[in-house]
Amino acid sequence: MTDVKGFLYPRTQHGQSSLIPSPPWFYSGDLLTVEYRTNPERVSELLPAPLSLAPEDPGAVALIWADWQSCSSSREELLDPVRSQYKEAFVVVRCSFEGATYSRCVYIWVDKDFAIGRGLHQGYPKKLGSMWQTRPHPFAQGAPQIGAGGTFGATLAAGDRRLAEAVLTLREPAETNGFVNSHPMAHHRILPGIEIGTDDAFAELISSGASGFEGGQTWKGDVDLRLFPSPTEELDRLSVDEIIGGYYRQVGVVWNGGRSLATLSPKPH
Repeated sequence: MTDVKGFLYPRTQHGQSSLIPSPPWFYSGDLLTVEYRTNPERVSELLPAPLSLAPEDPGAVALIWADWQSCSSSREELLDPVRSQYKEAFVVVRCSFEGATYSRCVYIWVDKDFAIGRGLHQGYPKKLGSMWQTRPHPFAQGAPQIGAGGTFGATLAAGDRRLAEAVLTLREPAETNGFVNSHPMAHHRILPGIEIGTDDAFAELISSGASGFEGGQTWKGDVDLRLFPSPTEELDRLSVDEIIGGYYRQVGVVWNGGRSLATLSPKPH
């Protein structure tokens, strides 16, 4: 028998093939955030037990585009950029558990397999998609600046269909880049049972957040957001009833584990 190594599959004798390295994981990126209100019943549809709607502003939603560069402690991925650079778009709502308010990512699309691997560990429901957002640059010939008048576009597609598009024009500095994604995350980690008709072999409610964070100046502005239907996605059910705000911010984040809130399976018989 071989003593295999690796944080996630595939585990091998040398551990070099593992999809992702062990935490901590380090991220630097640009975030374009659109916050809006939808029907709280649509948010409730996405909150499995034991979660419930947040007591305040339960229909608030954040749709966030992120252009990331990430690495492990060795930082070796930064010298092989295909292993460090990726894009994502994710949808966050708020929820309540045992009297505390949490943020929860209900949909998320990424364009690299290693990002999906990290999501399996963290409880993010990641799927493959195509995300694009305008990049800032200090020289204006071919890019906007992060400042008054800077205009940024963002698009999201999956399964050969466009799901969302946004245009944000920055107006003035802001103290924060919104409130929906400002709490610790409450996520489910699940593994379906292998026998047909059985309960999940593993289900756990976990909480996690950044163990380290730095952020640049946030800018807010005027934003237009449109969602589109798809035969394989349900994002448009979170319809845009009222825009709260649009924000742009550059951030640095460290993720280094979370904690278990509740073990949900296997259920006792």
